[in-house]
Amino acid sequence: MKSNAWKPYVIFTALTEAVGLLAGFLTQDGLENYGSILKSALTPPAFVFPLVWTILFALMGIGAVRVWRAPPSRARTGGIRLFVLQLAVNFFWSLIFFRWQAFGGSFLWLVLLWVLIWGMILSFAKADLKAALLQIPYLLWVTFAGYLNYAVWILNP
Repeated sequence: MKSNAWKPYVIFTALTEAVGLLAGFLTQDGLENYGSILKSALTPPAFVFPLVWTILFALMGIGAVRVWRAPPSRARTGGIRLFVLQLAVNFFWSLIFFRWQAFGGSFLWLVLLWVLIWGMILSFAKADLKAALLQIPYLLWVTFAGYLNYAVWILNP
C-alpha cells in the first residue's frame, strides 16, 4: 500500500462526519424540545445517538473510499452519486425532524433515505462488496430510526 493511501479515508470520513456535525449544530434548539415530546419505550438514552452516528458516518466514508478506488464502472459512478444523495437526504432529515418538528414529513423523508441507502448498498456491492457490507449497520439503524420517528409522529399528533 502506498504511504499516502490513507489520505482519501481521512478526507472522505472527515467530510462525512462534518455533515453530521453541521446537522447537529443546526438542530441544537430542536434537541431541547425533543426531550419534552412523547417517545417510544424503546428509545435509547440520548448519549447513544451521537455515538452511533459517529460510527455510521465513519463506515459511510470508508465505504465510499473503497468504491471510489474501485475500477471505473457504472456501479462505481452510481454508488458515489447515491452516497452523496443519501448523505444530503440524511442531513435534511435532521432539520425536518428536530428543527421543524414535522414528524410525519420526517418519517416520509426517512423512507426516502432508507430507499437511497438500499440502492447505495446494491450499487456498492457491484463495485466493492466490503464497501456494501460496511453500510448494513447504517441501513439497520435507519430502519430502527424509522420506527422511532413513526412512534413520535403517532404519539405527538
